[in-house]
Amino acid sequence: MAPSLSTLLSSNTWNVKNFVVNEGHGVKGLADMGIQTLPKQYIQPLEERIYVSNVKLAEELSIPVIDMSNFNDPKAANSICNAAEEWGFFQIVNHGIPIQVFENVKDATHRFFALPAEEKRKYSKDYSSTNNVRFGTSFTPQAEKALEWKDYLSLFYVSDEEAADFWPPACRDEALQFMKKAELVIKRLMEALMKGLNVKEIDEAKESLLMGSKRINLNYYPKCPNPELTVGVGRHSDVSTLTILLQDNIGGLYVRKLDNDSTWLSVPPINGALVINVGDALQILSNGRYKSIEHRVVANGSNNRVSVPIFVNPKPNDVIGPLQEVLESGEKPAYKQVLYSDYVKHFFRKAHDGKDTVDFAKI
Repeated sequence: MAPSLSTLLSSNTWNVKNFVVNEGHGVKGLADMGIQTLPKQYIQPLEERIYVSNVKLAEELSIPVIDMSNFNDPKAANSICNAAEEWGFFQIVNHGIPIQVFENVKDATHRFFALPAEEKRKYSKDYSSTNNVRFGTSFTPQAEKALEWKDYLSLFYVSDEEAADFWPPACRDEALQFMKKAELVIKRLMEALMKGLNVKEIDEAKESLLMGSKRINLNYYPKCPNPELTVGVGRHSDVSTLTILLQDNIGGLYVRKLDNDSTWLSVPPINGALVINVGDALQILSNGRYKSIEHRVVANGSNNRVSVPIFVNPKPNDVIGPLQEVLESGEKPAYKQVLYSDYVKHFFRKAHDGKDTVDFAKI
C-alpha cells in the first residue's frame, strides 16, 4: 500500500525539495496532492511575511493609472515620466492590445502548467534543449533558506524560428502573440521616458541598450494551504529596463511605497490593463531619476493565480551606466559602468533580497 499524504509529509525520508525541484512536480504537484499544511521548506521568516503586524498595507492608496488612448498628448508622456520617478510602478489602459490576446496567453499558461510533470520537466535546467527555455519553481532553490510558492516557465526570445523549434507547443503561439502585440506599447513607453531624460532620439545603440532583448515568463501560483506563512515571490526589484506585467483577476501583487519602507500598496487587477514597472537597468541608465521599486506577491488560499510578465532588457553584452544625456548638466554619476550580463548573473546567484542587487553597480 502506498504511504498516505500525511505520512509522506511528516516523514524524514521523503524529500519535498527533490519532489518539487528535481522531479519537476513544482508546487503545483504539492497542491494537486491535496496538502492541508504548508511544508516546512516554504515557511518564510516572520519579517518576510506580508501579513505581519509591522507591515502597513495601504489599501486606500494605489499606483497611478495612465490612459494611453491619446499618446501624442504631452500630458500622457509627462504622466509616464512622473510615475517612473515618484512611484516606479503604474498601470496603463487603452494601450491598443486586444483583450483576446490577454485571455489567450492566460489560458495558455494554465494549459502548460496542467501538463504532466514528466512533460514539463523536459524544459527544466537539466533537460531543456536550450538555455533560452527554462521551467522551474521558486526563484533560486539552491540559494534560498525558504522556498517561494510559485512555478514558472521562462522564455528568452531570440527569433521566431528558435521559438518554433524550442518553446513548448502548449503556449508558444500565445506567448509570441503577446510579445509581438506589446512591442509598440514598449516603444512608446521608452520614447516618453527617454524624452524625460533629454534623449532626443532612440538610435540603434540606444535601442539595444533599452530594449535589445526580451524574456517572457508564464507564472503559476497554486492555491496554498497556509498563505500567511509563505510568499508567492519574495521582495525584489527587477533587473530589466521595463517590465510589462499581465495580471489575472485574482490579484496579489504588492509594491513598496517609495517614501515609506514599511508601507506596501496592493496593485488591484484592472480588466484590460497592464502593470508597468521600472527595472534596475533603467534606474542605473537614468542615474537614479527613475526608480526600480521592491515588490512581491502573496500566496493565495482560495484560488490558483497566473501572471505573465515581459522583461525588456539590454542585450547581455551591453554595458550599462548613467546615460551621457543625463550627465550633461554636470550631474555626478551615482553608478559605474557595468556589463549587463554580469549584473544579471549577480542577481540570479542569490535569493530575493529586496533592492540589494543595485548596490553591485553603485560607485
